[in-house]
Amino acid sequence: MFEKLLAGRWIAGPSIQDGIKIAKKVNANMASAILNYLGEDINDMNDVNATVNLYLKLIDSIKSMKINADISLKPTELGLEIDKEVMKQNYVKIVKYAKKKGIFVWLDMEQAPFVDDTIALYKIGLPYKNVGICIQAYLRRSLSDLRYLSKLNSTVRLVKGAYSESPKIAFPSWADVTANYSSLMEYLFKNFSKFTIATHDNSLIEKALGLNEKYKKEVTYAMLNGIRNKYAYRLAAEGNKVSIYVPFGTAWFKYAFRRLREEGGARRFVSILANFRQN
Repeated sequence: MFEKLLAGRWIAGPSIQDGIKIAKKVNANMASAILNYLGEDINDMNDVNATVNLYLKLIDSIKSMKINADISLKPTELGLEIDKEVMKQNYVKIVKYAKKKGIFVWLDMEQAPFVDDTIALYKIGLPYKNVGICIQAYLRRSLSDLRYLSKLNSTVRLVKGAYSESPKIAFPSWADVTANYSSLMEYLFKNFSKFTIATHDNSLIEKALGLNEKYKKEVTYAMLNGIRNKYAYRLAAEGNKVSIYVPFGTAWFKYAFRRLREEGGARRFVSILANFRQN
């Protein structure tokens, strides 16, 4: 009951089939999906190997079922905290296989201590031309990272970020994060040719739509499954490129907890509990 209560709104379910089912629904609403197998901070190599194999199966499922979907990986799923060389080998293995099947691969960004390793890992995949990287607006360093990534002709997905960090390295207030997101978004429009604006914030999306009237870039608007799907589908119906991030798997707690924090913490949990009991 607790898992269904806390995670069911945002997470497709435990299996590849669950993720594919939601991706099909997303596709039926003229949007693409970004499929992510939940897992982070993995410190057992058997679990890392199982994760890599699952992503290869996911790629096969996307291809064979003709799903319009990217995949998204976390470096700590691939062995970052165990063996960086193994992590690199796992990343290249997945990227090469995805390239063969015509599928795009995103690198999600995790906590601040992993940013440098994630950017370095992303660079390894650049020759395959089917990779992108997530940048988080809550980190003070992100403008510098975008300046660096612009020189590499990178594809970036800009998010706000939801990890808990020191005020020395991250903006402490949501208003400051939003203001920085707006500034970083302007930088993307001026300096990148292809990128994703990943936010549920109406004011930021409206600003992005206006900026694209001026700059005419290849922009995708992305949202997380279960938060504003109807709005995302409306954007898609209006002719915009839209993606829905669809996580699946059993390691749901950390992801669901971050979503809960974003939506109002304890008060939001009480609201979800009330709705669950009514249903």
